Amino acid sequence: MPEGTMHTVIQLTVNGKVTKLDLDDPDMPLLYALRNELGLRGPRFGCGLGQCGACTVHLDGTAVRSCSIPCSVAAGHDVRTLEGLANGKDLHPLQTAFIEEQAAQCGYCINGMIMQAADLLSRNARPTEEEVRQALAGNLCRCGSHARVLRAVQRAVGTLAVPAAAKSKSV
Repeated sequence: MPEGTMHTVIQLTVNGKVTKLDLDDPDMPLLYALRNELGLRGPRFGCGLGQCGACTVHLDGTAVRSCSIPCSVAAGHDVRTLEGLANGKDLHPLQTAFIEEQAAQCGYCINGMIMQAADLLSRNARPTEEEVRQALAGNLCRCGSHARVLRAVQRAVGTLAVPAAAKSKSV
């Protein structure tokens, strides 16, 4: 290591696993650490400005743009990527719905679409189509697969939604 070079050890919890990273720059974007250091391929580099949504992950359960979050800020928080949505080999209902609806054309935006939709569904189990549209408005897709994306989210809503009568019986 050249003289004067400093390293910082950052502890990240990614998809439930605690990982320590020895970084030259603690303010390196979280996206770079996820892809380059941890080998996760769900979050993608799109614009690098936090505007397209391809890099979306959950930070403590809230969708954020990982290209705009320094690793030092993510330290001590729960980071969940597309890979972490699945429960072992069981895909998250959104992942299954996106496959069934063939919502991906080139697939580049799908990480952001699914992660943003998962954030929405964690806060609102029965969103209207307009609420889904609003939640996904900041995620860009150049292929025009928006109609299939909306169908996939609505399909997942149907899978995740539990009728109120069923909830009250289980209490």
